[in-house]
Amino acid sequence: MVTATASKPWLVQKYGGTSLGKLLDTICTSIIPQYAGANNLIVVCSAFSGTLKASGTTSLLLQCIAYAELGIEAQKRLMDIIDLIKDTHLNLLEAFASSPARVSACGQIFEDTASSIKKECEGLKRFLIAAQIVGELSPRSKDRVISIGEKLASMIVAACLTSTGTLARPLFLDDIVSSAFGSSIHDQVAALERLGPKFYHVLSDQICGRIRECGNSIPIVTGFFGIMPDSLLQTVGRGYSDLCAAMCAVAVGADELQIWKEVDGIFTADPRKVPSARLLSTVTDEEATELTYYGSEVIHPLTMDQIRDAGIPLRLKNVFKPLGHGTIIYPSTISPGPTSPASSLSEDSNNSSPRMTPPLSSFMLKNGYHGAEQERRKPTAVTVKDDILLINVVCNRNTKSQGFLTQVFDRLERNKIPADLVATSERHVSLAVQAPSDASALLRLKEELERFGQVGISPNMSIVTVVGHKMRNMVGVSNEILSSLASEKISIYLISQGASKINISLVVGADDALAAMNAIHSEVLKIPTLREQENRFIPGPWLY
Repeated sequence: MVTATASKPWLVQKYGGTSLGKLLDTICTSIIPQYAGANNLIVVCSAFSGTLKASGTTSLLLQCIAYAELGIEAQKRLMDIIDLIKDTHLNLLEAFASSPARVSACGQIFEDTASSIKKECEGLKRFLIAAQIVGELSPRSKDRVISIGEKLASMIVAACLTSTGTLARPLFLDDIVSSAFGSSIHDQVAALERLGPKFYHVLSDQICGRIRECGNSIPIVTGFFGIMPDSLLQTVGRGYSDLCAAMCAVAVGADELQIWKEVDGIFTADPRKVPSARLLSTVTDEEATELTYYGSEVIHPLTMDQIRDAGIPLRLKNVFKPLGHGTIIYPSTISPGPTSPASSLSEDSNNSSPRMTPPLSSFMLKNGYHGAEQERRKPTAVTVKDDILLINVVCNRNTKSQGFLTQVFDRLERNKIPADLVATSERHVSLAVQAPSDASALLRLKEELERFGQVGISPNMSIVTVVGHKMRNMVGVSNEILSSLASEKISIYLISQGASKINISLVVGADDALAAMNAIHSEVLKIPTLREQENRFIPGPWLY
């Protein structure tokens, strides 16, 4: 039994759906119990997933929504998917129930959980059959459907932990928004617009109270938090469970937030594309955010905002190598955040949870960060974002140049196409954008832009981004990047640097992206290729 006491530090762990799907037994019998003894532990679960995100529970639930909106003719396909979701989760539960790890006489736990899974899935069927009659679902109704995935995951993880002797309890947060801001959609929208990022601080206070209700049990928290007025997927995106974990960490004043994935941490480049890529012991929160924006699946930016304000370090860990150090992300600047409600979780309100001390300067220096500003003398990492379109617009002479950019970005906003990079002159703008899934949106955008300018669209492009903390202060780094690409005869179509102190981004042809990343990794980050490393150890012939 784990007791939440003031003498233990708080630790929040978030497990992705793929990790839970592959290594449920390891997570519940080894990793979580290992940390539970010395920490007040909170576990946040994503919905179970398979090897591919498209086959995961959340993706299947999105298919359910699509079939519900198609009407009665799609009812059989809808029922088949819900049955697939139900059977997948029951099979996971049954597999763990038959493992030797569970304590004897725990069969009732699994029976009750299986019954709850069936009840949730039957309720989902009734809800979506009713929606099929109407032929559409509101954003709030879609959120209700998506929340099922995390509910099922938290129930299974709680049952598995309890059956092994580690007392745990599922904690559902699907009503947390209405608890904090009332059931009125108008009030919720007004609060989100008024508070901005502080909206999530209020939710953290609500989460604190829910955690208190779990008593001595480990809260197994749903990564889905709250039925939002404009859909959680629209407001936050698929990384909402990372944000939920960050809010839990803020709620209890955690010493550390851990996000468990299937990789060792953050690398200098994608190791699948750059074999010589090295694991980074630490990066700053700004670097992690930039890497996420430009193609690396690191951490959701809103997650970084929450832990930065609270001064909580985040560590990425590998479920396949639980003893590994991983990559730790320290907040590089700690701003005064909301008062942590952690003390209310303890019987002694004078003893708040101990906070992890800031990183030693020697540790940061060892990893290439110099001085109080943590400046780097060479870049930290290079990443690539694929499936990019380059849009060039030349303003017509009869269009006023002072309103040119306003009109361009107004058209982008109308068609919901965000720009990743922008380069401008008085009458010319180049934009790198993610290719939209809806081809008609791109055609509409082109037609609208042609009303006041000549438009050219170049497909099959990639953004290569070089990231390094305070990199703008590195003398000569731009020259090194351009020279490394020139040596590989790689053409550059757009360059962006001034807007950010920590990244330089370039647009190249998609066919050149891999060569560009390898060239920068070797020549600018100064990390030898595998061939160069091997050649260092080739013996003789030696002359004596």
